[in-house]
Amino acid sequence: MKYHRILLVVFASLMVNLCMAEEDWGKTGHRTTAKIAEKYLTKRATRKIRLLLDGNSIAEVSTYADDIKSDKEFRKFGPWHYVNFKFGERYSKETAYQGGDIIQGIQTCIDVLNAETSTQEDKAFYLKMLVHFIGDLHQPLHVGRGEDKGGNDVQVQWFKKGSNLHRVWDSEMINHYGMSYTELADNATHFSKKEFKEITKGSVIDWSYESQNMAKKVYASAQIGENLGYRYMYDNFELVQEQLEKGGARLAAVLNRIFK
Repeated sequence: MKYHRILLVVFASLMVNLCMAEEDWGKTGHRTTAKIAEKYLTKRATRKIRLLLDGNSIAEVSTYADDIKSDKEFRKFGPWHYVNFKFGERYSKETAYQGGDIIQGIQTCIDVLNAETSTQEDKAFYLKMLVHFIGDLHQPLHVGRGEDKGGNDVQVQWFKKGSNLHRVWDSEMINHYGMSYTELADNATHFSKKEFKEITKGSVIDWSYESQNMAKKVYASAQIGENLGYRYMYDNFELVQEQLEKGGARLAAVLNRIFK
């Protein structure tokens, strides 16, 4: 009987971790975004970030916010990975979830990093979180519909295996493409100064509206139960690449302003 209870606990733990793993860009996506950002960081920002992270790069810490999800101490940060507001409406702090969301989370990270009273420990923690959340913001279904958990409840097949729309956009297309995060970053578009300025203009809220508009297209791209495969990759992977690249450029812009 005791043995069965242990099995149930292990199984439950695995299921929790699997569910959590489906909530945002997979590890490759986050590391790609951060690696792209490194290309656009100023030397001063790079130096300060390395010092704050004890020599680690932002690519190395980009999955930290996911890694800590199973720790009860950090459960309060769960809602910071996404935001849900009705399509076509404007985001409002007054009606936003009081437990926080990705927009509030990003701003909190920025505030802590800019505050002279913040400890080095707090700054390091919120820097890791910021790197992750800006990546999340550029996965369109992180600004998706709350009623289907950002596409997690939209069941589809991926090469004839059970999946959901969120997971397809989080990791399955990226994994199927077969490149490491360094290869994806190395082959990413290199933005000119003019292009970088254009891409990084606007606010975090503006970027959330952009992601939400893309989320509408993502929802329209597949039917419930549809088998997605090579054609879906052909039609949609370019958008995945664009979002990884935009996320990287915008992350760099935010960090350059903080560590100026």
